[in-house]
Amino acid sequence: MVDNYEFSWHPGIGDPTIAGWVTVALYLLASVSCWMTMGCVRRQNWNDKSDAHIWRIISVFFFILGINKQLDLQSGMTELGRMLAYSEGWYERRQAVQIYFVVSVAAVCLAIIPAFIYWVRTSPIQMWIALVGSTFVLGYVLIRAASFHHLDSFFRSRFLGLKWYWILEMAGIVIVLLASEWRRAKVVQQIGGRVAS
Repeated sequence: MVDNYEFSWHPGIGDPTIAGWVTVALYLLASVSCWMTMGCVRRQNWNDKSDAHIWRIISVFFFILGINKQLDLQSGMTELGRMLAYSEGWYERRQAVQIYFVVSVAAVCLAIIPAFIYWVRTSPIQMWIALVGSTFVLGYVLIRAASFHHLDSFFRSRFLGLKWYWILEMAGIVIVLLASEWRRAKVVQQIGGRVAS
C-alpha cells in the first residue's frame, strides 16, 4: 500500500482529438436545441408542461456533459476516489467498490424509471426518442465513470475505424438532437396551423 498518494489531476483538455471536439460540439448543439424546444413547447399553451420540463432537464444535463467532456472533471473524481482508497486501505479491493457503485447507481435508475415513465406517459413520441438517446449517454457515462479496465479496453477498440466510445456517446447525443429538432418542428407546425385557421 502507498501511504502518501498525492492528488495529481489538473483541469485541462480531456479529449484533444477531433472526435473529442466533435462530441463537445454535439453536446452543446443538442443542449441549445433542447433549450429551444423547451421554449417552443412552453409557448404552446395547450400542451402539458411536463414536456417542457424534461427538455429543460436534458438541455442542462447535456450542457454539463459537454463542459465535462473537455475539462475532464470525471478524471478528477476518479483521482479523488483513488486517493481515498489508498488512504483508507481498501485500494486492493477497489473492484468490489466499483461493482457496488455501478449496482447502486443502476438500482437508483431502475427505481426512478417507473416514476419517470408515469411522468412522460402522455408525451409525444419525440420525447420518448430523446429519453432513449439520453439513456444511451447516461449509460455510457456511468460505465466510463466506474472505470472498469476490461470495459475500458472494449470502449477503446474500433469498429469501422471508430472507437466504440465515440460511437456510443455520439449516437445517443445525435438521437436526442434529432428528436429535439423533430419535436420543435412539430410544435411550430401545430402553432402555425392554429394561427392560419
